[in-house]
This record gives sequence, C-alpha cells and structure tokens, in this order.
Amino acid sequence: MEELSRRVFVSAALATGFALATRPVAASAITTDAEGLTAGEVKIGQLPAYRAMPSTGSKFPVVLVVQEIFGVHEHIKDVCRRLAKLGYFAVAPELYYRQGSVAGMTDFSEILKIVMKVPDAQVMSDLDATAAWANTTGKVDGNKLGITGFCWGGRISWLYAAHNPKLKAAAAWYGRISSAPNSLQPHHPLDLAKDLKAPVLGLYGGKDEGIPQSHLDLMKREIAAANGKSQIQVYPDAGHAFYADYRKSYEPASAADGWKRMQDWFKANGVG
Repeated sequence: MEELSRRVFVSAALATGFALATRPVAASAITTDAEGLTAGEVKIGQLPAYRAMPSTGSKFPVVLVVQEIFGVHEHIKDVCRRLAKLGYFAVAPELYYRQGSVAGMTDFSEILKIVMKVPDAQVMSDLDATAAWANTTGKVDGNKLGITGFCWGGRISWLYAAHNPKLKAAAAWYGRISSAPNSLQPHHPLDLAKDLKAPVLGLYGGKDEGIPQSHLDLMKREIAAANGKSQIQVYPDAGHAFYADYRKSYEPASAADGWKRMQDWFKANGVG
C-alpha cells in the first residue's frame, strides 16, 4: 500500500509527456532511451523527482537538474537520461509542487500565478534536500556536485551557486539575470555575483528578447570583478530556450556547443 501511495502521489505531481503550454511538440524533439540506465520517478521525503543514473557502478558525480518554468516534464526527464548516459547521477526535483502542478496548464499566465508563489528560500532548501538524498543512495560521490537549469532553472542555478558551499560547478541556461525583487524572490544573479561559491557557466542567446544584452554585459563585469572564475557564453544566432529541442525555439548548433561546453565545465571544475 505504501508503494502504491507513493506511485499515485508522484504520478500526480510530475508531468507525463511534454508541457501542454508549448504544444505542438516539434519534430526535432529528442528522445533518449533508458537502456543501461536506472531511471524513473522517485520521492525525496514528500518532494517528487525524476532520477536517472547508470545501472551499474557507483560513486557517480551528482548533477541537480532544475526545471524550466513548465515543471518536470518529458524534456527535463530526457535531460536527466542524457546526463546519466555520460555517467552522472542526475536528479530533477519538482520544485513548486507545494504551490501546485502546472503539468496540465496551457495558459502561460496561469502558470505564472503558481510560479510567482514559490519562495527562493524554499527552492534552495529543496535542492539541498535533493543533494543530501542522493548521498544516501550509496551510488554517488557526494564531493562531486553540480547543477544545471533552464530558463526559470537557469536563474535558480545562479542562485544555488551563491547558496551551497559544497557545489563544485553550475551551468545556467538562459536564466534571468536581473528583475524587480519581491519578498519571495529578494535577490537575482546580478546581486549575488560576488557571493558565488562555485563557478558558473552562463549560456545565453544573443536574440533572447527577454534577457537584454545589457544585463549580460553587467553580469560579465560583476563576475570578472569577483574572481573571474565564472563565464558567460552568448550565441548570436540563438534566442531564448535554444536548447529546448521540443520547441520551435531550438537552435541545434548552439544547443550542441552549449552541451559540450557544459560537460567540459563540469569536468574542469570537479564534477566528472
């Protein structure tokens, strides 16, 4: 009965398929099989998550995968499997399940109503809990911890790099750099450049209408003044969500280069 309850809870919390708000699914959508992997939904306390790792071996480096604004849907699960194929223990927690599921929503304004209720402090705590849970599995090297996130998760990746002193490296894909603060999201990456505890690779599109180049220029100056260990890579031909292969925003060349840079970044900084 406990196992049945767990499955019902998790199935209700994580999306099946791709985000409804971005349909139709593009023909370029990538599907990574689970051959050679242990992959599927898990629960971390009451926190639903998707985890993928090689089916044999141990002492895997850990990568926390932070969702787009659309939650942990098929694309994010696939990213976990892609990382697992590279030898990582990849886990994507559903970070606003307390505020509500966006899995079945098609109206972006309705999605935002839920997302804006999610406190950054709650997200940091849940990511800490996810990393701690990974350490209890007996499958990971807890000293090799990385994080990557997309869009909403890109911003969170910057914030987590300023939060967790045990983090080795972060890769932030097109995450917001600056915005008006509020009580639940009091700081943004630009405010925290001097507080980064791990080097961050920021991956951005030069045609991203939601993230001004001026913000990226400011962030470049801030991280250079801090310690110079973080970097920002801008792809001139890419817009927002250029890695999202299931959407029309996908830009294959930029996506492939960013994925390689992320792998190299992790290895160079002790996550691999």
